[in-house]
Parts: sequence; C-alpha cells; structure tokens
Amino acid sequence: MFPFEGVAHAMAPSGGAGDGGPMSAIVQFAPLILIFVVFWFLVIRPQQKKAKAHRELLTALKRGDEVYTDSGILGTIQRIGETQISLEIAPKVVIRIQRGRVADVAKGSKDKDSDADAAPPEPK
Repeated sequence: MFPFEGVAHAMAPSGGAGDGGPMSAIVQFAPLILIFVVFWFLVIRPQQKKAKAHRELLTALKRGDEVYTDSGILGTIQRIGETQISLEIAPKVVIRIQRGRVADVAKGSKDKDSDADAAPPEPK
C-alpha cells in the first residue's frame, strides 16, 4: 500500500543543531550580508548624501537668490519664512511655495536673463 515506506525508514536521521557549528551559520548568511552591504553603498549612502546636501542648500537660502523649484519654476526669493518662501517669478508676480520645494540655486542666471530680455538684433 505504501511503496516508499521502506525507503523512508532506511534514511539516516537528521543531525540536529550541532552539525556545522557557528561557521556554518555565518556561511549561510554571507550572501544576505553581502547583498545588504552592496545595497548600502549603491543606494542608501548616496541618498543620504544627497538629502544632507539639500538640507544645507535650504538653510543657506537668502533674500535675492534665484532658485529653481522642483516643478521647474525659476524665481527670485523675496521673503523667507520657516516653512514658506515668497518667489517673484515675473515683475509684480509673487508666489508662495514650501521651503522644501526649492530644488537648486541658479548660478549665473542674472547675466543670462539680462541678455534674454534684450530685444533681438534686427536683420539687415
């Protein structure tokens, strides 16, 4: 009725916890530990550095800085509060945004804007 009954009784009993000792446990967890270390250096650590740089950028903001928001708006800071910033995005057009929405400070954009506002040369 049970064709494999004799085979099951012929197998050796399992050894238990004392088979490989502590080195066996380390060897078994080594791939998992290696994956975590690679994940740390490729994902977590760079993300922490980027977050720290963004926090430093937000604390260094001052009135008159030209900044880009994370939605792509370029504006000049008029007022800075604890949680909000007032940006002038066009003459006499001021918007309020959350301080954390500032993505980057525009470098050298004043010179470019003054050239862009000038009238294009007339063709001859």
